[in-house]
Amino acid sequence: MKTIKATDYAIVFERKSHKLLGEFIKKTNYSSIYILVDSHTEQHCLPIFLSKFKYKYQTITIPAGEEFKNLETCAFVWDRLSELKADRKSIIINIGGGMLTDIGGFIASTFKRGIHFINVSTSLLGMVDASVGGKTGVDFNGLKNQIGLFANPKMVLIDTRFLKTLPKRELISGMAEIIKYGLSYDVDLWNDVKAIKNIHNFDMSQLIHRSIEIKNEVVTKDPKEKNVRKILNYGHTIGHAVETYFLQSSTLKTLTHGEAIAIGLVCETYISSKLYNFSTAQLNELKKYIKTLFGNVIIKENDFKSILDLMKHDKKNINGEVKFVLLNEFTDYRIDCKVEEKLIIEALNYYLF
Repeated sequence: MKTIKATDYAIVFERKSHKLLGEFIKKTNYSSIYILVDSHTEQHCLPIFLSKFKYKYQTITIPAGEEFKNLETCAFVWDRLSELKADRKSIIINIGGGMLTDIGGFIASTFKRGIHFINVSTSLLGMVDASVGGKTGVDFNGLKNQIGLFANPKMVLIDTRFLKTLPKRELISGMAEIIKYGLSYDVDLWNDVKAIKNIHNFDMSQLIHRSIEIKNEVVTKDPKEKNVRKILNYGHTIGHAVETYFLQSSTLKTLTHGEAIAIGLVCETYISSKLYNFSTAQLNELKKYIKTLFGNVIIKENDFKSILDLMKHDKKNINGEVKFVLLNEFTDYRIDCKVEEKLIIEALNYYLF
């Protein structure tokens, strides 16, 4: 599969990725190599990676789960790097999904004012979303990705063998971002997704490659999210608030990122149909598909106010105003849209009923 060239690094695929990684490590002559994994990827993915990796390394393991994407985990890894005598000529190889590569990139970019890192994406979500764009960061005070910076890896490896290690729920989670690209940027991709008969026996390679192409095209045009890159936030204004609300709750089951974004896609497409010309028939088709794929998440009306309050902390807001990306029709987007709370509540009710 063809290598994708980002601004100053490459996204490389399948067996070729391991060959190019080996050539890169040999050429750069790092003083030490650290492999960052979580408790899941250490067990399921690290052996696959090491079957092709022949260099001396040391492993650092963190707990798995979004609840550990915080500064306390960063401090733990910074301590370990210091204990292991990492220096500015060291490199970190992050092996995991989006949570792991987000926090691993942030850790590397801030340790000793920045050391190199490579991302090995092991989840569908990580491959199609976190693999491109240079966003690193952690959650703070329960809010998603509040602390972070832009920093590019030296290379990103995409190997679909890792997808076989995923639970079904995690594989489905990654589909939300692919659907987002289809709705906002490439309707042919959305049509390809709808045509899948059995996602668990489907070769995802082409969908992954096209999704990464799309994100790379958008990020290359607008690396710091001043304009067109904002379309990558479609579904995320409501989706992130829902995700955070469930994450903070002591009684609700935590949602995957994709499950929350899927809710956001339905809600924000509903708003698009009310404020612009998005087809009601296509909206209903999207809702039916989302609920069939992701299941139906119960949100009580008593939860709405807390979700609305969380939206006010969204890092994309300007002067305290919540800003949305909306669609006039497929791939015809509007950015920095204001939406009344009444319509947001309507949208949440539309998702539910």
